[in-house]
Amino acid sequence: MGAYKQKWMQILQRANLQGWTIEETEDAIQIHMPNVTDLKLIKDNIPNTIAALTLDIDVPKERLKFVFHNGYETFDYILNPNEQDREGD
Repeated sequence: MGAYKQKWMQILQRANLQGWTIEETEDAIQIHMPNVTDLKLIKDNIPNTIAALTLDIDVPKERLKFVFHNGYETFDYILNPNEQDREGD
């Protein structure tokens, strides 16, 4: 796991979001939310939420994919889409 991805895993796990499961996969961070979670609300707010959390990360940026799902719907969010994935460097 790259340092950037590892930092994100730490931030998300420390958030202690009730009923949410955060898992690292080879190419993404999977976020499983309770079935009652409104994915449209999450999707609309994710850019601002992630921007605020990014301030706590002091390692070089990497392209990182988040996969959000609530048991019914799924959406992907790509953070730093123009950066290279540095894992394996």
